[in-house]
Amino acid sequence: MRKIRIYNTAEELNISFTGWLTDILAEKELATIALSGGSTPRLLFDYWARLPEGAIDWTKVKFFWGDERCVPHTDVESNYGMTKEHLFNFIHLADKNIFPVQGDNDPEAEAKRYGELLNRELESKNGIPVFDIMMLGMGDDGHTASIFPHEMKLWYSDENCVAATHPVSGQKRISLTGKVINASSNIAFLITGENKAQKVKEIIEQSENAEDKYPAALVQPDSGNLFWFLDNKAAARLTKGE
Repeated sequence: MRKIRIYNTAEELNISFTGWLTDILAEKELATIALSGGSTPRLLFDYWARLPEGAIDWTKVKFFWGDERCVPHTDVESNYGMTKEHLFNFIHLADKNIFPVQGDNDPEAEAKRYGELLNRELESKNGIPVFDIMMLGMGDDGHTASIFPHEMKLWYSDENCVAATHPVSGQKRISLTGKVINASSNIAFLITGENKAQKVKEIIEQSENAEDKYPAALVQPDSGNLFWFLDNKAAARLTKGE
């Protein structure tokens, strides 16, 4: 089931996504979430940080990351560092519930370590670790997590995590692979901005053609639970009703 939800503002998107999240948390004693980086999640984390204490029971959540830049946690580009600055510093959460990627480790060794950590900490199905909630963004080149179009082969890796390379900067990154992403019980794309509109249209309305070009088009969860949370700018070129 693919569900597309379109909002006039980022704040409306944040409110709706939070309702979707809390509905899932209400059914779980403990939920696992893979976070994404970027400007859209940052605004979401700011919204969560402003909520009244107890609005979300964070003690029921174990946090992981779908990808991470290979930089120290104190670096401004760290996804973990951004989450800490905008969310973790404002909520009551035990360290044992947070599982960051160690971005300053050797990339290949860290990809292996994090993949093994997922095997230990998550429930599995057919030998693949399963997240309850997978948050994803999408770049204006159609990448998701840190699987980029020039490295599509990494999507199909047999490993849980891989070391990837940014096509422009050459920066190394750690990313979940396609098998882990698509094994998730619920996947939510959170996408804002007109610079994403063309890729959103291609992936949603011309998916067969897009699968050869964009990693984001390969997000097809086994559960069928795929949700697109879009602002009206990202959804501006969509023409088909959903």
